[in-house]
This record gives sequence, structure tokens and C-alpha cells, in this order.
Amino acid sequence: MKYKGIIFDLDGVICSTDEYHYRAWKQLADRIGVPFDRTVNNRLRGVSRMESLEIILEKFPVAYSEAEKQAMAAEKNELYRTLLAQMSPRDLSDEVRETLERLRAAGLRLAIGSSSKNTPLILGSIGLDNWFDAVSDGNNITRSKPDPEVFLKAAGMLQLSPADCLVVEDALSGAQAGHAGGFAVACVGDAADHGAGDYNLKTFRELLQVTEIG
Repeated sequence: MKYKGIIFDLDGVICSTDEYHYRAWKQLADRIGVPFDRTVNNRLRGVSRMESLEIILEKFPVAYSEAEKQAMAAEKNELYRTLLAQMSPRDLSDEVRETLERLRAAGLRLAIGSSSKNTPLILGSIGLDNWFDAVSDGNNITRSKPDPEVFLKAAGMLQLSPADCLVVEDALSGAQAGHAGGFAVACVGDAADHGAGDYNLKTFRELLQVTEIG
């Protein structure tokens, strides 16, 4: 096998909560009168909650205090968590589930590397709680992607070096984080369309070829 471990971003890779994020930010933006659409939302992919809020507010003439921004971020998260209650194991595709099972059966160690503090909630909702060998997420990092901290911590939890791990990402900031940490990166979705990875995949199943087990 080419790698000993794989570290997956969660949102946009294992499952998609993009629409829930968009709807939660949209509700907040509409309430305070900030223009917000899907073009702005695209810039928030792979970015922390507070950094996302700064992007949304960057051209807004009102200057908010740090306390007000923290309250807005908390409000968005409550809206988002309410929407996440709609998630279920049906949100995990057969392709992703079968590919994960084959990777694990081949002896690869599998981890999550996500900036989201809601990672445990999402994994539980789609039936993957306690499934991965390690989970590094927004609850144990201090720096968001494109900083490589989340992936380096995941590799440490797996007791593997970056050179022995493959990072799987859909966001440009995530691909940059993987490379900054010394990882090879396989991209799907938007990051693949931009050619940001060492491997740019059309399907999740192609990981079986990348890891040389398929």
C-alpha cells in the first residue's frame, strides 16, 4: 500500500452539510441586514466560524464589538445545529460507506481532520460515531485551515508521520493545509476542479486506486 493512514475532511468529503451552513448564515445575515448569497458562502468553505463571520461582515458599514460577534457566531451555530437535526445515516452515501469499509479492511488507519466543532454531532447523526481511529476537529485545535494543525494532530493520534498519510479534502484551504503539513493530498469537489491536489478525483471511490488497494 502507498499509505498507512488517511485523514478525511468531514464536510464535503464524508458527507455534505453545505446547505445547512448556508441556510443558517443566511438567516443570521437577513436578520442583521447584511447582503449574503451563495457566492459569499463559497468563500466560507473550510474556514472557521469566526473567520466566516468576518468575511460576511467585511463590507458592512456597522462596526460590531467582539462580544457582539461572539453572540452572532453562537446564534448561527444554534441555527445550524437545529438544521443538523434533520441528518441521518441516509446522508452517508453507499459509495462513501463502501469505500471506507474497503480502506479499513485493507489495514489503513482512518481519521477525521475537520475544523468544525460540530464534528461529533455530525458523525453521530450519520452513524459514524466511534468509527474512525482518530478524530481531530475544531474542539482540539487553535488554528484553522490553511494552517496544518488539525491534520498534524490527526497524524499524531494515528502515530503516523505526515509522509505516511494521505489527506482527503474538498476545499482549497484544506488542500493548502495538507501540503503545508507535509502530506500528500487527494482532492474531490471544488478543490479537485481547481487542480489543488496531488490527486484530483472525480469520485470518492477513486481513493481505492490512489491507495493501491483497488
